[in-house]
Amino acid sequence: MAKRNVAANSSFERTSLASLDQKLAMAKRCSHEGVMAGAKAAVVATVATAIPTLASVRMLPWARANLNHTAQALIISTVAGAAYFVVADKTVLATARKNSFNKPSNA
Repeated sequence: MAKRNVAANSSFERTSLASLDQKLAMAKRCSHEGVMAGAKAAVVATVATAIPTLASVRMLPWARANLNHTAQALIISTVAGAAYFVVADKTVLATARKNSFNKPSNA
């Protein structure tokens, strides 16, 4: 027969579970803010990169000869991906840093 854990419903365990739920909710909010900020940065970086890339392919003979459609797409998507990850990472870290100084209300 398995022993039943009498302390399983203690107030300490309920408090720690509530604290874990609060921390999980805060982590989800931080990551969501990072995703949204990263997506906005990726859109801006895509437009900011696509205009000069496509213009240079039309105007510069070297670019017309050496940058095919795949190279153009690679340039634009690399910049967009880098912008997404940099901004998302910075946003998550800044939000986590800000929240680490705020003590939970029930602690």
